[in-house]
Amino acid sequence: SRSSLLVGHKLLHVWKENAVARNSVYRNVLLALFASVAQLPGNVFAQVPDKLPQAPDYHGEIRRGADGKLMALPASAPAAKNRAGDGAPKSTMVVGSGEKITTLTEAARLAKDGEVIEIRPGNYRGQPAIWTQKDLVIRGIGERPVMLADGQSAEGKAIWVVRGGNIRSEIVEFRGARVADGNGAGIRFEKGHLTVHACRFADNEMGILTANSADLSLEISDSEFVNAPRHEGQLHHLLYVGAIGKFVLRGSRFQNGYLGHLVKSRARENHVLYNMLADGNEGRASYELEFPNGGVAYVIGNVIGQSAGTDNPSIISYGAEGQRWPENALYLVHNTLVNDMHAGSFLTVQNEKFPVGIEVWAINNLTVGNGNFFQPAQGRFEGNRSASRAELIEYGRLPSRLTTVSPLRGSVRSPGSAGVVDLMPNAEFTYPVGS
Repeated sequence: SRSSLLVGHKLLHVWKENAVARNSVYRNVLLALFASVAQLPGNVFAQVPDKLPQAPDYHGEIRRGADGKLMALPASAPAAKNRAGDGAPKSTMVVGSGEKITTLTEAARLAKDGEVIEIRPGNYRGQPAIWTQKDLVIRGIGERPVMLADGQSAEGKAIWVVRGGNIRSEIVEFRGARVADGNGAGIRFEKGHLTVHACRFADNEMGILTANSADLSLEISDSEFVNAPRHEGQLHHLLYVGAIGKFVLRGSRFQNGYLGHLVKSRARENHVLYNMLADGNEGRASYELEFPNGGVAYVIGNVIGQSAGTDNPSIISYGAEGQRWPENALYLVHNTLVNDMHAGSFLTVQNEKFPVGIEVWAINNLTVGNGNFFQPAQGRFEGNRSASRAELIEYGRLPSRLTTVSPLRGSVRSPGSAGVVDLMPNAEFTYPVGS
C-alpha cells in the first residue's frame, strides 16, 4: 500500500543515517521494524531482485612502469581470456635488495615460462645468469640497474647467456665482461628470438655476441654500445652478430670502439635504421659497419662517422670474407657519412668475392669529408651529395642534419622501393638514443 511504501522509505533513511551507530539495541529495533514491514503486502523490498550486480567491464591490467609507478595497460584479447580463466596471466618476480630474491643468478634459476622479471635499481656485482625459459620479459624498474661482471661469467661466456624462446630485455646496463678467450659479452645470445630495448653496454669485450644459426633473430632498439676495452692485439666489437636469420638495429648509438668494429653482422637479413654509429674523437674502431659475408642489408637514415684516429680507413664494408647466403644485396639510402680522416672510403664492396656479383643501391646519401665512394657495377648510384661541416647542424659533436635553408634540401628524388621494402626514411635518429 502507499502507506507501506512511505514507512519503508522512512526506515531506509533512518537506517542509512544510523548504520554506524554503536548502540546494538537500537540496531536490533530497526531490524525488527524491517522484518514487520517485509510482511506488508506490496512492500518496496519485495520488488528488489535477489541477484548480485553485473561485473564491471575489464579495462586492463595494473603493471609497474619503468619509473616504478603503477599504470594500467590496455585490455587485450589474451588478457581478457586470462581473466576469464582460459589461461594463466603472467606473474611477476621482483629482484633486488630487500626482496625475497636478491640476485640475478637465483632469478634466472627460478624463473618460469611467461614470467616478468623486474629488477630494482642498483649494482648487481658478479651475478651471471643463464636464461633458458620461454616468453620472458626482463626489465629494470626505476633507474637502470647495472649488471657488473666483476670477474664472473656464465659458462665462461658472458654476464647473461640467453638460450630460451622469445625473450625481451629492457632498461638494463651490462658492464665489464671479461673471459679467458677474450670474447666476454654483456649478452651471449644462442637460441630463439631476443629483443633488447633501452639497454646499455659499456666496457665489454663484446657488447652482444650471437651464435651462428639461421633460426635466430635479434632486434635492438634505443640502446647504447660504448667504450671497447683497450687491449692491444685483440678485436673487441661493440656488437657482433653471427650468421643468424634476421637482425634489426634501430635508434641506437655506438661510440668509442678500439681496433674492432662498432657493428659487425653476418646475418642473412639486416635492417640498420636511424642509428648513430660514430666512433668519436677518442675512438679507434676499424669499420663502423661491416657485413663480411654479404646477405641482404637495408641501411637507411643513419649517421655513420669515423674518427681521425681510426684503425681502418673504410667506414662501411660489404663482402670482405666472401659469400655465405644465396641472396646478397646492399641498399644504402639517405645516410649521412662523415669521415674525419684525411682520406679513406665511405663504402667498400668486395664485388670480386661473389661469383654472380652483388646488387648495390647507393642512393641519396650525404657525405662529409674526403673519401672514395664505391660505385657498383650493377645496381643504382644516384642522388649522393657532398657537404661541408659548416652546412650541417651538429648533434653529439657530429654533423648530422642539413639546415632548414640548405639548398640541398629537396634536390633528390624518392628512392622508391626494393621489393616490398620502402626505402624512403620515415623517421630519424634522436640524440642520445631513439628515433
